[in-house]
Amino acid sequence: MEFDKSYFLNLAKNLFLTPSPSGYCHNIMDKIENYAKDLNLEFTKTNKGNAIITLNGQNKDYVIGLSSHVDTLGLMVRSVNSDGTLKLVTIGGNQSNSLIGEYCTIFTRDNKKYSGTILTTSYSSHVFKDATKKGADFEELIVRIDELVKSAKDVEELGIKNGDFISIDPKTTILENGFIKSRHIDDKISVAIVFTLIKALIDNNITPKNTIRFIVSTYEEVGHGASHIPSDIKELIAVDMGCIGKDLACTETDVSICAKDSSGPYDYFMTNRLIDIAKTEKLNYAVDIYPFYGSDASAALRAGNNIKAALIGPGVHASHGMERTHYDACLASMKLLFSYLTK
Repeated sequence: MEFDKSYFLNLAKNLFLTPSPSGYCHNIMDKIENYAKDLNLEFTKTNKGNAIITLNGQNKDYVIGLSSHVDTLGLMVRSVNSDGTLKLVTIGGNQSNSLIGEYCTIFTRDNKKYSGTILTTSYSSHVFKDATKKGADFEELIVRIDELVKSAKDVEELGIKNGDFISIDPKTTILENGFIKSRHIDDKISVAIVFTLIKALIDNNITPKNTIRFIVSTYEEVGHGASHIPSDIKELIAVDMGCIGKDLACTETDVSICAKDSSGPYDYFMTNRLIDIAKTEKLNYAVDIYPFYGSDASAALRAGNNIKAALIGPGVHASHGMERTHYDACLASMKLLFSYLTK
């Protein structure tokens, strides 16, 4: 099976470059709707803003869900300092020290946006003796707004207020050797993987064995992304980033199959089948346990949905920081899902 690499990379890049911290996903969801309609897929949106995209299968009575999320880590204005800088609060599990020096965008509630830079409270080594020691705590981070502001009143006149969203610039770079590096690979890369898989099925006139409902969720990074799912789903595969580091086996060229995360073990039989397919198809794969991780599938299980659930995804290095993966891991993920859904 051939997958459209150009489509995949262009879609992924478009998503990376669209700001979407948890709770601020309306713009990116408009793009998701357009991608679904371009493929003539049935598209509906839930009250909380998740997308449900349907591809009918040979057996319409058995429904398999695929879930990926477009919401990312982000920030919010906690308050405005007297010098016109902004205090911050995190949205999701940011690594505070990885944010030092990053560019960002502030979005006001009246649809204005302003450029800024994330700095520490001791922002100059020529002025502050402890400049190299700050940034391990969000209390030590500020945003310097790229406007002529010197006071809280100046900031107020811009329309920036407490509770405004702040997105972190992704610095997306796609290299010819297959490496993809960007913030927010978690989990926009998986949305691109599933869309590319569905496009391959359509382009090759292949009808999956069972009906597929693709859930694109908008609150995964804060724990409740796919907590409510269509009641006809029997199996749910969360397609999300695979972890790398310490004693884990996964690399950036592997599809990772998660046996257990912080929520507990995933379904024994689904996980076994995914492993068997990876072996049979001779895919680059790893089976791992993610110690500090939760997924859309675990959110769905905690919410009481009567489903079986599994978790797979491309290996991603330096998760929740400056992330990196490789096209080979994405391709292995597509191949694994293709075999699971068609054979």
